[in-house]
Amino acid sequence: MGSEARAPPAMRFNLTGFGKFHNVPENPSETIVRKAREVLGDRPLPFGATIAGCTVLDTAGAGGLEALRAILDAALVAGAASPKEGAEGAKGADGAEGAEAVVVWVHLGVNGGATRFAIEQRAVNEATFRCADEMGWEPEEEPVVAADGAISRVRETAFAAGKITEAMQKQGFDVALSTDAGRFVCNYVYYQSLRHAATHGTRSLFVHGGRMRYGWSVIGYKLVVQRRHAPSM
Repeated sequence: MGSEARAPPAMRFNLTGFGKFHNVPENPSETIVRKAREVLGDRPLPFGATIAGCTVLDTAGAGGLEALRAILDAALVAGAASPKEGAEGAKGADGAEGAEAVVVWVHLGVNGGATRFAIEQRAVNEATFRCADEMGWEPEEEPVVAADGAISRVRETAFAAGKITEAMQKQGFDVALSTDAGRFVCNYVYYQSLRHAATHGTRSLFVHGGRMRYGWSVIGYKLVVQRRHAPSM
């Protein structure tokens, strides 16, 4: 008798956006995160994926770190407590045993000067804020994580960011692969999330968009779809 095939692992998506900051009083990333359950929750997501959490973060670095760590850790607890299901429950559609669910973080942020979406491949261990964050912190060439050493250290997503980008471009989306998430709060949060993911076996990806309202909800749904279909992710 042959061994039973295992169904693909279900993914528990956790979305974050940012609140207001300086000259962006209405942050599109906050809008989509607040509406995520309405926009995505009623649609069938591929392979049993679920939207497990939606959080709006303060646009702050060190001052928001405790809250960030709390939600990253909480997702681990929630994931451990949830059933290990495949696309059709405890067994896949063909009766195969389901694989353990994967915790995925998708962080959304605004690049005020951008006219397209950017899939961020990496974050760097440097905090150099062009202006103070919402809690008044304005670091200059400080490490995001001192224990990681030099500010030149880079952490990369475990997702095949290039393949995700290519797949979305083929569907007509104005999106590009980026290797520079800046040095402001977006990079700070992404670096912390990538470090947490490397430690705990989760996945993390950051998506930058401009101030345009159109496309945020659509791009969010497509990102979920492409993570399930792009190979070697």
